Amino acid sequence: MPESNVRYLELVRELSDRIVEAQRPIRILDSIKWSSEVRSGFFDSGCKNLPDVDASYYQRKNPLEFVPADARNAFHQIDRDIARKLGQLSPLATIMRRICREYQTVVRMLEARGTPDFGVYSEELYGSASDVFHAGDPTLADLGTMMEGTLINLLKNQSMVEPEKTISAERAVKILNKRLLDAFPDVGIRVLLNDQMTADAAAGSDYLKIRSDARFNSLDIDVLEVHEGWVHLGTTLNGMAQPWCTFLGKGPPSSTTTQEGLAVLTEILTMRSSPSRLYRLINRVRAVTLAEEGADFVEVFNYLRANEMSDDDSYAIAVRIFRGSTPTGRPFTKDLAYMRGFVQTYNFMRLAMSEGKLDSLPVLFCGKVTLEDIKTYRMLMDEGVVVAPKFLPPHFADLKGLATWMSFSRFISSLSFDQLEADYNALL
Repeated sequence: MPESNVRYLELVRELSDRIVEAQRPIRILDSIKWSSEVRSGFFDSGCKNLPDVDASYYQRKNPLEFVPADARNAFHQIDRDIARKLGQLSPLATIMRRICREYQTVVRMLEARGTPDFGVYSEELYGSASDVFHAGDPTLADLGTMMEGTLINLLKNQSMVEPEKTISAERAVKILNKRLLDAFPDVGIRVLLNDQMTADAAAGSDYLKIRSDARFNSLDIDVLEVHEGWVHLGTTLNGMAQPWCTFLGKGPPSSTTTQEGLAVLTEILTMRSSPSRLYRLINRVRAVTLAEEGADFVEVFNYLRANEMSDDDSYAIAVRIFRGSTPTGRPFTKDLAYMRGFVQTYNFMRLAMSEGKLDSLPVLFCGKVTLEDIKTYRMLMDEGVVVAPKFLPPHFADLKGLATWMSFSRFISSLSFDQLEADYNALL
């Protein structure tokens, strides 16, 4: 390899490592979480009183582990050095500089916890329920409304009832340890119990955490295996294995939509998901929509409870939407990523299949990538700057089955559903 190429790759690695180091103390979800005391207080009030959460609450309970001004300045300096050393027109430099600017916005968002500006920065990073997929298309809010009706009808059927959650956290750890060891041999993946979490489970760099008092059913275990394991852990490990673009092991907000969408799509493609699971995801979209329209925490909670969600699930979803904000403030919109990402990733795969560009699909797993950057990463793989993913889920490692299934998708989607409904109603 020419010396100039070696020097270029060394610069990419140096700047990439600086991004990784600068983002290390920034923990978005830890910085905006609500404590178990807030939950107890809400239920003690008969689910009637707004939780006592404001800007001072976050400062007391979740102090930031970094100095915001220093963090913003660090990313600004990396941004400038990327432009000086890699060039302002380099496609890779464009991605890396955008990531630096995203993290600056993340820092501003965390500084604004408990204030109206928090929701403004959240929308800048994660979007809004009023966003459209394409000009003239329905909004995310419309998707939530349309899917809600379909899923409510499905869930009325007795066959859709999920099994009771009889699997303890300890048992779930044993099951998932075995499954993920089979999926990721020789990389030291661990599934661990954790008693400090609010979510049931969360993936880290080389581990999956399970909340100690959580309970699961077999469907939950299946979803955790493919969603948190195959996708989130898989893309993290592939990103951390990158020799030069080490930033691909970390997920900035712009990668969230693609990552969560790919995870939900993988659940569905592998038949691990369920209408109940999808209903919970759709209700997150509905909850964000309501909060954007001015509903407060209690109103969102009551809406979810009125739509056949349990008290625990209603509270969990409402907290996800208002964390970082206040019970009357604008929402944290990250949960829009699941459905937005599913639609976008599915359409990308459908187009890639119809045009025979199958080489683009494994790029989704080379790290924490954003769909808009796939073409650039494909070029960087050809140049040896990005390496191909070591781990691919089975349906991506061998695309024949997926390609066969998706070959019909363009034709089927062109059919008029209203006409199909008229033609087939007599058969139902």
